[in-house]
Amino acid sequence: MIKKILVPIDFSDYSKNALKYAADFAKNFSAKLFLIYVVEPMIYPADFSMGQIAIPSTDIDIHNRAEEELKKLADEIDKDLQVETIIKTGKPFVEINETARENDIDLIIIATHGHTGVEHLLFGSTAEKVVRKAPCPVLTLREPIKGFVYKNE
Repeated sequence: MIKKILVPIDFSDYSKNALKYAADFAKNFSAKLFLIYVVEPMIYPADFSMGQIAIPSTDIDIHNRAEEELKKLADEIDKDLQVETIIKTGKPFVEINETARENDIDLIIIATHGHTGVEHLLFGSTAEKVVRKAPCPVLTLREPIKGFVYKNE
């Protein structure tokens, strides 16, 4: 049974469309949606002798902004669905998989951005890393999402 679905959000159109798909999916299974946004800590080399130092105030601003945006997305979802929002700080694929483990998630639905070639070599793929290390099944969605009709607003 699929009772808990985790949807990573990065506020791109890809992830917003994956959320719409996940909401329809959740309705069919009467599942609860968990939306997660991961803030990657900003680090700068302050002094080579001290190592890298995080910029906490900027991280707090990003966290607060993400909280507002995630709540706004959650409010747009069908009111019949249970939705929980989660914000974590760290490496996205690590935090996504850890959250899936902590919340006993049954399915992760994640958008792929379709990077290829050099771009894929340089940036890698969060979705790919989630798939490789996930504690549960992962449904990856690539644009255009087949069998899913939506309006861009």
